[in-house]
Amino acid sequence: MAGFIFYRGPSPIDGAPIVGIATLKSTNTKTGDMVQTWILREDISPLDAIASKEDASICGSCFHRGTASRKRTCYVDVGKAPQGIWRAYHRGAYVDLSDDPETIAFLMSGRIVRMGAYGDPAMIATDAWRMLLAGSAGRTGYTHQWREAWAQELREYVMASVESAQEQDVARALEWRTFRVRSDAEPLATREIACPASPEGGATKQCITCQACDGASRAGKVSVAIVVHGAMARHFA
Repeated sequence: MAGFIFYRGPSPIDGAPIVGIATLKSTNTKTGDMVQTWILREDISPLDAIASKEDASICGSCFHRGTASRKRTCYVDVGKAPQGIWRAYHRGAYVDLSDDPETIAFLMSGRIVRMGAYGDPAMIATDAWRMLLAGSAGRTGYTHQWREAWAQELREYVMASVESAQEQDVARALEWRTFRVRSDAEPLATREIACPASPEGGATKQCITCQACDGASRAGKVSVAIVVHGAMARHFA
């Protein structure tokens, strides 16, 4: 089995149909062989959704979508994995397990889950994430929807994704741990470490072994930062 569907439902942003797909093998050298999850518009391909700005259904207010005056800085090459997975979904490549928690728990047993290889985890109902994670051994994840009332349940599972020290202060006041994208000239903040899977963090770990970005707030747990990266990083400001 290459992967499976674990969620179908409306986007909390605009009610558009979205689908959550988990793929079971990954060659991503930064994350390691984690279960990768993809949050996609069901009815529009990822590339078409970006072109029409309808990717808001699955990305919401993410800074890296860009605006009319600021270029897109998302590190995901949407034309590759997200587009391919969307096409495979429409070919019927993925079995629907959204109502089968026992099978999902079996498939996730001992696995580490990346919540949102593409798309924002907050677009999927928290109960669906609980079902997916129930048999897992850990997770990582990030959301730009941390200001929204309907996203607060995810605080124990994912990091608040922020792009400035000011945003970090607000998110921390709301009791989120943060994952901050910064320029290479910006210093680390208090109680913040460089991502251990990044070049600036020494690339000492993969996400699968690190799991610092699990959202869970415990005494002594720090936040994480990474220098902006990807093909569009030069447009970050």
